[in-house]
Amino acid sequence: MEVNETNRPLTETPENNVSAVSVPTVDENPDVAHEPKPTKATVIQRLKEINENNCNADKQEIDQLKQTFYKLHKAEQDSARKAFIDNGGNADDFIPSPDPDEREFKEVMKAIKEKRSAITAAQEQEKEENLQKKLDILEKMKTMTESSEDTSKIYNDFKQLQQEWNETGQVPAAKVNELWKSYQLYTEKFYDMVKLNNEFREYDFKKNLEQKTHLCEAAEKLAEEPDAISAFHQLQKLHQEFRSIGPVAKDLRESVWARFKAASTVINRRHQQHFEDLKEKEQNNLDQKTVICEIVEGMEYDTFTTFTDWEEKTREILALQAKWKTIGYAPQKMNVKIFERFRAACDEFFRRKAAFFKSVKENMAVNLEKKKALCEKAEALKDSTDWKTTSDVLTKLQKEWKSIGPVAKKHSDAIWKRFIGACDYFFEQKNKATNSQRSVEIENLRKKEGIIKELTTLDASGTTDEATANRVRALMKEWNSVGFVPFKEKDRLYKEYHNLTDRLFDRLHLSATEKRLSNFKANLDKEGNLYRERERLVRTYEGLKNDIQTYENNIGFLTSTSQKGNSLVADINRKVERLKSDMELVLKKISAIDEALKHQE
Repeated sequence: MEVNETNRPLTETPENNVSAVSVPTVDENPDVAHEPKPTKATVIQRLKEINENNCNADKQEIDQLKQTFYKLHKAEQDSARKAFIDNGGNADDFIPSPDPDEREFKEVMKAIKEKRSAITAAQEQEKEENLQKKLDILEKMKTMTESSEDTSKIYNDFKQLQQEWNETGQVPAAKVNELWKSYQLYTEKFYDMVKLNNEFREYDFKKNLEQKTHLCEAAEKLAEEPDAISAFHQLQKLHQEFRSIGPVAKDLRESVWARFKAASTVINRRHQQHFEDLKEKEQNNLDQKTVICEIVEGMEYDTFTTFTDWEEKTREILALQAKWKTIGYAPQKMNVKIFERFRAACDEFFRRKAAFFKSVKENMAVNLEKKKALCEKAEALKDSTDWKTTSDVLTKLQKEWKSIGPVAKKHSDAIWKRFIGACDYFFEQKNKATNSQRSVEIENLRKKEGIIKELTTLDASGTTDEATANRVRALMKEWNSVGFVPFKEKDRLYKEYHNLTDRLFDRLHLSATEKRLSNFKANLDKEGNLYRERERLVRTYEGLKNDIQTYENNIGFLTSTSQKGNSLVADINRKVERLKSDMELVLKKISAIDEALKHQE
């Protein structure tokens, strides 16, 4: 049997070389710009065109249209969900509105699926019929190779069978190699049997060589095709043509096949590299999207305690979502999973944000009630004339107001104006009432400065007669009768006055009682509660009175016949005199307080 390229091992046949490279399904390349930007309407229109054209479109295009539609459909639902949440709705309560475009989309897709199923079934039926035709052709070829009839008479019949074989369409993929082996076997056997003259045989080889050389050139030119996918599909057609052409001269069979195989290898490698690059890019996209998911999932929600915190993080989430849209597809088996992971992380963020805002609204409602209560207290005090006590109370209410958290913006201005209005009204009334008091205090300041001036003159004179002492007493009495002075001047006057009186008392040898009483009267304006001080002095007076009575009773039991007894009696008498002096000072202090209280009224 003559050896040609049809006797090669099956692994080297053009058909097996092509089928060794699979064509994976890939998502649309996100780096390719599409103008105009697709809409649901354009997607549905394109699907209708495909349906009307008997579904004459690649499954890849239909899958891409389906992904595009649901991407747009999902974007609309996300936008509606965001608007619902921004308007105060709970994310868990959101129910998307029915999409009329989705119903139309599903109807067109159903029609396409039915037509494609029918077309596929018809194609499979046609392949089965083609299989039977080729089996019949092989049976006839086998009969010819076993016939003892002159081959020159049946040569045209054999060529006619070859023509019928080439014109017969595709068969089931599982039968391709088996049919091809049988066809090659019977063809070789027939040519071995044919007793053609060398001239006719050389003509047939030459014609086949021209056709196969043309196919080699076409395959080599495909290396210049920029689209690796298109080049690969064109190569498949060239392989089908190569198989249908008969053998060439034996000495050229190896080189022709090697040339065609080398050109095919270039295209196949480009095709494979295209998908490897795409796979690498998709893996890189998956890595980027995984990092984004980890960022969103790693949000430290416990640290978001203010509106500003949540708004700042919301801007970060929206920026990550925008970044996500610029990243292309991940590997097909992970594309949906990584998107679901990202969507779940974002949903969790916005769920927690909604819960925070809900709790803040509830706290604001509580704060509003607290501030209303403070308003009522302030309004109840605004007409009070107890200036000091009420001022202290309102000051405390203002501090308490600051400690209460915020209220809703729509209530904030009104509740604040209500509260501050009551406070302002009280302090305005207080200012009006105390304006006249200030003028009195200024007049008192002038009087006390006059007293200090006269005391300074007396101190500088150095006189120690009774008239000077009497004048000092008169000035001290006058000082005690003068009312309050401005608060900021009080300490200065007090210090100057007491320094002068202390020096004058020492030089004029005035009694300690007078000095103590003078100091007490001068300090009356510093007493916080004069009524309480008066009660204390009354208790002191009663205590001194009881002590004197006790000492006087004890004297009645003592005998003065001895020197020791006389000494003890004298000591008790001195104590009684001292206590009586203290009682007199206490009574004078009580009188001074009564005068001060009368002056205040």
